[in-house]
Amino acid sequence: MKLVSYEAGGGPWVGVLRGERVVDTGFDGDMVAFIEAGAPVADGAEVAERPRLLAPLRPRSLRDFLAFEGHLRNAYAALGRDIPAEWYELPAYYKGLPDTVVGPDVEVPWPAHTDELDHELELAAIIGRRVRDVRREDAAGCIFGYTIWNDLSARDVQRREGAVGMGPGKAKDWDGSNVLGPCIVTADEFDASDAPMRVRVNDEVWGEDTSAHMHHTFADMIAYASQGQTLYPGEVFGSGTAAGGSGLELGRRLQEGDVVELEVEGIGVLRNRIGRKGT
Repeated sequence: MKLVSYEAGGGPWVGVLRGERVVDTGFDGDMVAFIEAGAPVADGAEVAERPRLLAPLRPRSLRDFLAFEGHLRNAYAALGRDIPAEWYELPAYYKGLPDTVVGPDVEVPWPAHTDELDHELELAAIIGRRVRDVRREDAAGCIFGYTIWNDLSARDVQRREGAVGMGPGKAKDWDGSNVLGPCIVTADEFDASDAPMRVRVNDEVWGEDTSAHMHHTFADMIAYASQGQTLYPGEVFGSGTAAGGSGLELGRRLQEGDVVELEVEGIGVLRNRIGRKGT
């Protein structure tokens, strides 16, 4: 089942995506509440006019991991760093800001504090139930579904912040810096173990990879993050960038007006236009 949040007057509402049609679920609440309630889908009527799709959910939290060794090798070389030995042992993560999330087909703002805006192609898992101290072998049962995440980065700021050693801050945080969508595919209908992933800029393929190349799986991430901490429905876990999924790795830069399309087979295409600098 493909689920969306949409605006068609008085929303956001939760709908089921069926081809090009959106069918309302009949649920009176947002996507996080829908997940908490067990995803109840009533016999809804098709939305009469094509609705505007929003980010599929406003996450309770954003955790972003670094699962792809290929991306790290490429990106760390560009940043003048080596992959630390600890990366192979720990699915380390940083935390993003849920209020920065926007959805498909919106113009992504280019904030004034950076001259080097970059996209990042990621697969994301959404937690489906309240859990704590999850065993790795039980972790798959905690996932409600999957979506695409464009984790935008200010590369010039990232280089400066990296020298401090506290992880990303303003290099990742501004209004519209995290894009989710276009839908959530429920876990029973998506194979996260080998999903082809690609990024196109202005219809040109810039990079391709597969989730099969993740060194750390979502099960690893959930088991690690849930140690001594309760996870709640609607929390989002990002895979980190796929190899070739960012301009940094390729020595290429986004420009104003570029159309970026992130695709994960089985989910769809997350499309956004890059805004003017200083917006």
